[in-house]
Amino acid sequence: MLAVEIAVQDAQGVRIALAEDADRVELCSALGVGGLTASAGTIEAVVDAARSAGRPGYVHVLIRARPGGFVYTADELDVMLREIRFARDAGADGVVIGALDDGGAVDIGVTRALADAAGPLDVTFHRAADVAADPLATVDVLADLGIRRVLTSGQAARSIDGLPTLAAMVERAAGRIQVMAGGGVAVPDIDALAASGVDAVHLSARRVVTGSASGPGGGDITYDATDAAVVRAAVAAARGR
Repeated sequence: MLAVEIAVQDAQGVRIALAEDADRVELCSALGVGGLTASAGTIEAVVDAARSAGRPGYVHVLIRARPGGFVYTADELDVMLREIRFARDAGADGVVIGALDDGGAVDIGVTRALADAAGPLDVTFHRAADVAADPLATVDVLADLGIRRVLTSGQAARSIDGLPTLAAMVERAAGRIQVMAGGGVAVPDIDALAASGVDAVHLSARRVVTGSASGPGGGDITYDATDAAVVRAAVAAARGR
């Protein structure tokens, strides 16, 4: 059965994902820039919500220190290691990591350090895979490192347009690592994505909310929220009902 992962930014988002029976969440902030690590308070609140619902294995925390690429300095690595340790101690079930070197290959040293810091937690390699020089070699490296799954659009703007690469990555993985399709996933795409052989789909299921009046320095008046109807439809599509 195809698993459904919802990218959420707050406790309300995880409550919606739980109510609509999604399989897990990726918790992050700043989805508009591809996602950054959520705040400490948000991580704790989301973990508490999943625990209260009796859903082990549910909360996977994105670990990303900044937008703008996936080649990291020593200081940025130090921050991400601290974030992993906090997420682990707060009760998160998994972390979502990724790092590349200057040549566009998986940065093995940084990725191993992040995975080692996660200890027993589930580890996903995020969409840094979609800017890697060789997606099939990426699958091999991540499998050898013991990474649980890779999140990828098949190096396309939208997952539905990356079907050939997704299928090739699934074939290359040969069960050594899960392949999760993510990137512009719409509910009508789920059947075709499932047919490619991927293990899961990942979507943000967002709607735009207009908030109260903002002022100078207050940012945009709109913000994203998890849409229960989209989560419900995605789960139904993934489960063939």
